[in-house]
Amino acid sequence: MAERGAHVDFDVLVVGGGINGAGIARDLSGRGVRVMLVERDDLAQHTSSASTKLIHGGLRYLEYGEFGLVRKALREREVLLSVAPHLIAPLRFVMPHVPALRPAWMIRAGLFLYDHLSRRAVLEGSRSVNLRRHVAGAPLVDSITRGFIYSDAAVNDARLVVLNALGAHERGARIATRTRFVSASRGEDEWRVLIADAAGHQREISARALVNAAGPWVNALAAGDNGTRAMRLVKGSHIVTRKLFDHDHAYILQNDDRRIIFAIPWQRGYTLIGTTDVDYEGPLADVRIAPEEIDYLCAAVNRYFRKPVAASDVVWSYAGVRPLLADGADNAASATRDYELQLDTTRAPLLTIFGGKITTYRRLAEEAVEQLAGPLAITVPAWTHAAPLPGGEMPDADFARFLHGFEQRYPFLPRELATRYARAYGTRADVMLDGIGSMQALGARLAPDLYEAEARYLVDHEWAHTADDILWRRTKLGLEASAADIGTLEAWLSARRRGHAPFAPLSA
Repeated sequence: MAERGAHVDFDVLVVGGGINGAGIARDLSGRGVRVMLVERDDLAQHTSSASTKLIHGGLRYLEYGEFGLVRKALREREVLLSVAPHLIAPLRFVMPHVPALRPAWMIRAGLFLYDHLSRRAVLEGSRSVNLRRHVAGAPLVDSITRGFIYSDAAVNDARLVVLNALGAHERGARIATRTRFVSASRGEDEWRVLIADAAGHQREISARALVNAAGPWVNALAAGDNGTRAMRLVKGSHIVTRKLFDHDHAYILQNDDRRIIFAIPWQRGYTLIGTTDVDYEGPLADVRIAPEEIDYLCAAVNRYFRKPVAASDVVWSYAGVRPLLADGADNAASATRDYELQLDTTRAPLLTIFGGKITTYRRLAEEAVEQLAGPLAITVPAWTHAAPLPGGEMPDADFARFLHGFEQRYPFLPRELATRYARAYGTRADVMLDGIGSMQALGARLAPDLYEAEARYLVDHEWAHTADDILWRRTKLGLEASAADIGTLEAWLSARRRGHAPFAPLSA
C-alpha cells in the first residue's frame, strides 16, 4: 500500500461478522491493510449460521436462467474444497425422479450443465440410478424407482466464518465481537466511528474506509449515506430429526410448488431438512421457525420417505433471514442469490455489500478488495484462492491422509472424537492438543463430547464467550447437551471471564 496516514487507527473498518465481513477482513489483512472488524453479537450468530450447510453451485438456479451465478459458485466450490479440506467435504446427492414434476430429459440437461459449467478436479459427475438397487432407495416409498445422483459439498457454515476471522486476525486484523457500531461521522479522508462493548463502554476509532457488511441490517446501517438498495428479506428455516436413513448420501427432493427440499445426513445421528423461503418483515434479532414451516418441511419429506416425520420428531430447528437483491422475482424462492457491491468515494470511501451466498463469499471478498484498491492504493495481488484457511494446511488437500496421521499421533482419542477434532480444527487440532497425551489430560467433561481442552481453545483462539457460542456455532454439541451440561459450561466460562477488561488495547 501507499503511505498511510498515521492519524487513523485503521485503514478499513468492517462492520458485520458474518461470512462476507470475515472474508473481506481476511483478504484485506493478507494484502497488508490495517483492518478492524466489529460484530454486535458472536461471529456468524445470524444469517451465516442459518444456512443449509452446503457449498454448492445451486442446481435449481439453472431453472431460473442464473447460469453466471451457478458458474461462479461452481468455480468457488472447487477453490474452497482445496483451501479448507477439513471443513468442506464432498457429498453425493440423490434426486428421486417424479415425472409429474419435471421430465427426465430436463433433469438430465440440467445435470449435464451442472457437470460442465466449471472444471471439476475432485467431485464425481452425475449419473442415473436405479433406486430399487441403490442403497439410497431403501428409505423411499415404493412408487419411486429411479433417480439421479450428482455431487456438491457439505460445510460447517459457522466454523467457516470463524476460520476466516482467525485468518484475518493472524495477519494483523483486530476482531471485536460483542462490539456494537453506534454511530459514524464521515469526513473527506476518514471515518470517525463510535463503538460500544457489551457492557456499554464506548470508544471512538478512526478509519480511512468503511465496509458495510451488516447483512440483513445493511440498509439500516447505511441510513443517511448513499449506500442503500432495495432488498428482499427472505426467511429460510430448517428442522433436524433423528436420522432418517443409514447411508452417507443426501437427498434433493422436488416439491409440488416446484421448490426443492434437502434431506442431509448430519452430525452422525441426525438428518437436516430444509429450507423454506418466506418473505420476512419481522424483527431481525431473534428469527424463529413458524409452525407452518415445520409442517411444510415434514409434508415435503413425507412424500418421499416410508417412515413419516411429524413436528414431534423435530429435535432442533433454526431460521435465518437472507438479505437478497430485490430483482422483481414473483416469489422468494426464485429471487437471485447473487450479490452487488456499491462503492461511494464522494468523501471517505464507503463500500456496501448487498446479497450473496456462502459459497461465493471468497470471490465477493476479492471483488470488494479490488474495488477498494484504488482509493486505498492497495497493490498486493489477490491471494486467497491459493491460501489454505487455518487448519487446512494439508499436503494435496488430502483430509483422509491427515486424519490417518492425526489418529496415530493421538491414539488415546476415541475414533469419533478424533474425527470430529480433525474435521473441525484440521491442523489446528495439534495446537489444541499440545502437551496432551491422555483422555484425563483433556480435563473435565463439560458437556457430552466436550472437554476443558477444547473449550479453553475456543475461548482463547476463537472468540467464544457463551455456552451457545461453543455448543451451537463452534460445535453442534448442543444437540446432545442437557440443561445441567449447559449450566456446567456456563459456570466454567464465567470463572474464566472474571477480571477481563472491557476493551483490550488497540495494539493487541
